[in-house]
Amino acid sequence: MRISRGRLVALIVVVLVVLAGLLSYLVLAPSSSPAPSTRPPGTAACLSTSGGGSTGANWTTYHGDNARSGVVAAATGITAVRPAWSGPTALDGAVYAEPLLCGTVVYAATEQDTVYAINLTNGAVIWSTHLGAPVPSSSLPCGDISPSGITGTPVIDLSTGTLYAVAFLAPGQHVMFGLSVRNGTVVSRAEADPLGSVPTAEQQRGALALANGYVYVPYGGLYGDCGDYHGWVEGIPTQESGNISYQVPTQREGGVWASGGIAVDANGNLWIATGNGASSTTFDYGDSVIELSPSLSMVAYFAPSNWASLNAGDTDLGSLAPTVLPSGEILQVGKQGVGYLLSASAPGGIGGELYNATVCSGGAYGGTAHSGAVVFVPCTDGLVAVQVTSVGFSILWTASGFDSGSPVETGNITWAVDVGSATLLGFDAATGQTVFTFPLGGAQHFESPAATATTLVVGSGTGLLAYSLS
Repeated sequence: MRISRGRLVALIVVVLVVLAGLLSYLVLAPSSSPAPSTRPPGTAACLSTSGGGSTGANWTTYHGDNARSGVVAAATGITAVRPAWSGPTALDGAVYAEPLLCGTVVYAATEQDTVYAINLTNGAVIWSTHLGAPVPSSSLPCGDISPSGITGTPVIDLSTGTLYAVAFLAPGQHVMFGLSVRNGTVVSRAEADPLGSVPTAEQQRGALALANGYVYVPYGGLYGDCGDYHGWVEGIPTQESGNISYQVPTQREGGVWASGGIAVDANGNLWIATGNGASSTTFDYGDSVIELSPSLSMVAYFAPSNWASLNAGDTDLGSLAPTVLPSGEILQVGKQGVGYLLSASAPGGIGGELYNATVCSGGAYGGTAHSGAVVFVPCTDGLVAVQVTSVGFSILWTASGFDSGSPVETGNITWAVDVGSATLLGFDAATGQTVFTFPLGGAQHFESPAATATTLVVGSGTGLLAYSLS
């Protein structure tokens, strides 16, 4: 078939226009086009948040932010709570780590070294990634977790969509994995054991912290204080190679083991609390609150005047993570139940607290929640609300008679798990009156929920449960 001259010219013009458009796209488009989305159905991309506490959208680190406030500021006036799922989502092992929330997905890690992404709406598993074989308790010198896998709460980097978790892998090595929050693909792997440590004597129980371009990883000993362990903080860079380390300067022990892990202040400095050190004669920074720089140099410290007897009696000051308040005070409570109020600008050295008084009849463990100047302290004999001022503190209320897991607050309700009876309890944040009670069917030591403005998620032994808040 012959094409007329006019039609041929028109065809050439069309081709030139298409080629010009294609060339324009190639010149103006970004040099590296985004890869096709691998987001599974039912998930949502994380959105960055700012300010203190969770805004109600994401809960990407222990207690929602680096200050470990445990508060969802966007939740208000909760009067009704109901189960969000038909039942618990069963996982492959014990859940000691606090769940994380990102968009419409909840992330959970187990002692089988598996990380799960779960649909927050219906509890369905979206993906799971098994990172390796956990360490059996029979191969460890002591301990109370079997097997030992992922114990410390992971952290999510919103800027890259990466979840970082430290897995304890057989026969005995801690490794930090970076996983894509969208599909669970392993995108990085880094050595997490401090140089010179004995990995099988160290337990990574404390929550990870993401700050200053590092994931900070705290270490303490196994239950029973066996083996040649030390308190450590290992800083693992997210973009470059080259770990940094801080070792508590005691001959042995001095673990950084509270499940609340590390608190990071507005200047990027880290606050840790240690367990008993080995010495009862020469101060060795056991039973202390220690401030570290972003590069893990010690800046300042505090220790009670009776540090030697605390060391000798295994009465850890560091059974609870430090509470760093926005007003510049720090509250620290330990196994003895005594609360110490410190100045963040001058923690005071030995015996230099601003104020001290009994908070718990038993000890305090895990992590606190704090809203303004009110701190909720988990004790073995109940939950205590403490009102802090610049010179002291007083007890607002006590909900007694249960072994409290680490609390969180959603608006007018403060939540804590009764670890002994495996029950989720909701208290009126102003009065301490019990408002909600839900049986969980199982709970681990230092259990802590995670929350958005509309949903609360909590471990149930070897599974997860969710509750809708309205």
